[in-house]
Formats: sequence, structure tokens, C-alpha cells
Amino acid sequence: MVGQIDKESLTWRLTPDLLGILDETGVFTDTNPAWFKTLGRLPEDIESRQFFDFLHPDDMADAEQAFADIQKGKAILQFENRYRHKDGSYRWLSWNAVPEEGLFFCSARDITAAKNNEAMLKTREDEARLREQFIAVLSHDLRSPVAAVSSAIWTALRQEQTEKSRRLLLTAEVSLVRMTGLISDVMDFARARLGGDIGIDAAEPVALKPVLEQVVQEIRLANSGVVIVEDFFFYDQIQCDAARIGQLLSNLVSNAVFHGDQYQPIRVRAFDDGIDLILTVTNFGKPIPPAAQAKLFEPFTRAEVMKSQNGLGLGLFIAQQIALGHGGTLTVRSDEAETEFRLTLPRMDESEPSSEDQEEPSYAR
Repeated sequence: MVGQIDKESLTWRLTPDLLGILDETGVFTDTNPAWFKTLGRLPEDIESRQFFDFLHPDDMADAEQAFADIQKGKAILQFENRYRHKDGSYRWLSWNAVPEEGLFFCSARDITAAKNNEAMLKTREDEARLREQFIAVLSHDLRSPVAAVSSAIWTALRQEQTEKSRRLLLTAEVSLVRMTGLISDVMDFARARLGGDIGIDAAEPVALKPVLEQVVQEIRLANSGVVIVEDFFFYDQIQCDAARIGQLLSNLVSNAVFHGDQYQPIRVRAFDDGIDLILTVTNFGKPIPPAAQAKLFEPFTRAEVMKSQNGLGLGLFIAQQIALGHGGTLTVRSDEAETEFRLTLPRMDESEPSSEDQEEPSYAR
């Protein structure tokens, strides 16, 4: 007896889904050919046996509850469990079953591949998260010994040294400064990936222009052969995290120094555009390929690999996180003429300067 199912129909014979009928005791009375393709089982292997005989032991309790529910007249939809293959392995199945006149009409779809993919994805995500947690802890713990070494170098430089030892100490000091920057980048990366926020303190308006000037001057001093032209003309103060905006500018200008044409100037501009502050860094040189632009703000990626480039490839990623943390945007435009990175920073306090304020010398070039 097959109830309302016609065993000779094309659906019954050709569907890849497992079809079956259970009696009130949970015994299969009829099955379709898909059982052999999915589980390697012929009708004589299945029919006259309870469905419990094929279940994975860990799925037994849930299946018992589901069978109790369907015996009370409740339909079972998208119920997942594992059935044993003829070879002893297990396949994940997703079941739909409905009661009808004392029988239970069932269909199941093989979802083993989807389950395996889901498990692999979760494993990769867990591994990535563990790596990022390890990076965060390691970077945090590195700060103390680096600070101790820095203090020792500073103390030694205050003592009488030979010219050679002083040069060595100054070189070590420069390396420590760079190491500290790398640690900070990794800490920011870990915070962004683990917590979604690298930490932005933008509670109060601050004078931003001196910060931008200092950043440009520091990079200018560190790269004596590079010409950096600055043009700052905006209403100061800005409600932002000045240290973070300075870090963003430092990353953008450093990027321009490494990738730009060293015989052409780098332009740094900041100006008002409505209620937004616009900060741009422009350099000449080879354009960034469109494919590279699409991944430019991803961590550990670079527009092109250059032997002279230092760092971990986190600078632009962190710069974008700083922009996003301020509710702003960081974009890039690159062609044969020039490459420009543009920060659009909303004035978070949205206050308009009074006419008296505008007459004061708070604008500067």
C-alpha cells in the first residue's frame, strides 16, 4: 500500500529527493529509487525496518521528539538529521513529513555538501579569529619590552659616547620608533577585526591644523629628497580625534612618498566644502590599476610590491577605518595624470562659524 503516492509516476522514480512512507510505528513501508543513489540502499534494505535503525546516535533524541510530534498530527518541516549509508558513513538529510490517515508521507534532501561547507567555513572563521586574538595579545605584550629598550637607549644617549656608538644608538632609536609604529598598526588591525572599532575619541572640537602641519613636517624631515607642498585653508576647530586624523594623514603621505614619482611634489590640501572638511593627498607617478584599486583598502594588500616599501600593508586599511570611525569616507582616484586620496570628514558638531569667527585669523595656508 502506498497511500496517495503513485509509485509508477515519474516524480516517484526520477526525483533526486528521498521519498518514503512510514506507518504509525515508524516502519518504512515504501521507498523510491533515490534511496539507493543517496544512501546505497535498496528497498529490501529499508522497508519493514524502523527509521531509528538508520539514525546517527547523536540524532536519536531529536528524532524521537519529532516522531512524537507528527503522531499528534503536526507536520515536520526542514528537520535535519544524519542517516547511515550502506558503507557505514553518514549523510545529512533535511526532512519534510506530513501525517495522512495513520501514515506519514516523507521526503528528504541530501544536504551533506552544504553541511560540510558550513563546518569548513566555521572552522576557517574560528581559526582566523584565533589568529587575530593571538596577534592582539602578542602586540600588546610587545609594547612593554619595546618601551624598556627605548628607555635604555634614551638613557645611554644622555651619557658620554664615542661617535660610532652614538650613531649605533641613534640607528637603534629610529628602528624602535618604526617598531612601535608597526605594533600600533597591528593593534589597530586586531581591534578593527575583533571589535569592529579601532577607537575614536571625537567628543570635543580640537585645533586640527597644527596636527596636520606637524605630520607633514615629520615626514618631510624623514624624507629630505621629497618635496611636500601643503595648503590648509579651513575653519578650525573640528570635532574629531585629532591624533587619529594625524595618523590617517601620515599613512596617506607615507604611501605617496613610497609610490609616487620622487621627482614630483606631493600635494596635501585641507579645505571646507559645505559642512564637510576635505583632506586630499595627491602624488604623480604610475596609476594604480583598477583591479588593485578594488582591494586597496583591504588589509595586507598593496597597489604594487616595491622593494623599497616597508610595513605590513595595513596603512590604507587603518586609514579607512579612521575615516569610517568619524562617519566619513576615504576614496581614491588614480589615472595617468595623478593619484589622489580624498577624506571627506563631516563636521560632527554641525555648528556654523559666526561672522566674527570667520573674520578671526583661524584660516591658514
